[in-house]
Parts: sequence; C-alpha cells; structure tokens
Amino acid sequence: MNVHILQHVPFEGIGSIEPWLLTRSARITTTRFFESWTLPDVSSLDLVIAMGGPMSVNDEATLPWLAPEKQFIREAIQQGVPVLGICLGAQLIASALGSRVYAGTQREIGWFDIEAVPHPGNAFTFPKTTPVFHWHGETFDLPPGAVHLARSAACEHQAFQIGTNVIGLQFHLETTPASAASIITHCRAELVPDTFVQSETTLLAAPPAAYAHINTLMADVLDYLV
Repeated sequence: MNVHILQHVPFEGIGSIEPWLLTRSARITTTRFFESWTLPDVSSLDLVIAMGGPMSVNDEATLPWLAPEKQFIREAIQQGVPVLGICLGAQLIASALGSRVYAGTQREIGWFDIEAVPHPGNAFTFPKTTPVFHWHGETFDLPPGAVHLARSAACEHQAFQIGTNVIGLQFHLETTPASAASIITHCRAELVPDTFVQSETTLLAAPPAAYAHINTLMADVLDYLV
C-alpha cells in the first residue's frame, strides 16, 4: 500500500496513524510543504492523508503551495484514490471541491463531544456521542454530494464523507499524548479562555483511555477507507 502524507507544519505529524500504517507494511511518503512542494503521481497512490496546520486554506497569496495541494487533492478524489483530511486537511478537501471555508462562530480547542448525524446508506458511522480532541477556528460548507457525519455544540460540520473513499474530519482522532504536547507547545498563544477553549492543564490532563478511544476510532476510519 502506497500512502502519501500532506504535512503542513513540523509539529503536526500523523500520530497514531503511523503504527496503523506500519502494521500493514505501507510504503509512506510525505510532502512537507514547509520544506518542498514536491508531489507524487496521484495514480501511484493507494491512500492520501492531508494533515492539520494553523494556516487557512484561504492563504494562497502568502502560501502559494496551497493551490497545487488543492489540485492534487482534487485529482486524487477524481481518480478514486482514498483521501482522508484531518482538520486543515478536511478544509482543504472542501475548498478543493469548491466549498467555502471561513471563520467559525467559536474556536474549539480541547476535549469536546461530537454527535453522530443519522444518514442513509453505508457511510461511516460514529458513536452517538463521543469526546474527541479539537483544535480549530475555521469551518466549511459541506462539499457537493457530501454526507454529513458529525456535528458538535460549537461547530455544525465536524465530519463528512464523499462516496466511499473520501472522509473529512474537523477534529483529531490521531492525537497521542506526545502530539498533544507538541501542538500545545507551538500554539499555546491560541489558548485564550472561551466557552469551547480549554486550558493547557485541562488539555494535558486527559487520561490514557481518552487517547486510546480516539486512536481506535482513527483506525476504524482508516479501515473503512481502505
């Protein structure tokens, strides 16, 4: 299985996705946009994973690599390659398919519940309610033809699916204690108290079971996609 990672900042890696890939003997390649814009031939891939980052998909004037990245994601979807977008990655999928990405009414940073949205057919199904790790200030309109999978009290569009091989997640299921500590270290200035912004102490107090739960959900999503 050839898997390509789209990474936007050094401190947001793939977390619990890595052991899932390694147990399947995946060949992992990565475009690190903070170092190079080099992208592979989409037709050579079995899975594309677009990770998060503190920038906006609307920052093409200052981050010109966003345009070729969106084109790459669009081509992957058109060619039927499974695509997973996480946080910024989900927003990139939405933007690549022509949907609007914009500031949410509230920032959402911390461990908050998502609620599954009932849907017809065989789309991925989340637990009725479950706590997950969030770190975002923007949201998006659902792409054309997308199935709405989850919402939260702070953000209506938390997850969506297109066909059987594209899933966008506004939240982070791949987060591990190490990756949570890393994003806090680099984005601590965003922890301004608000209704849906938890303190650093609260963020780091999550028990091992919380990470195990979301990492299991991450594996379920990946199993579904491939």
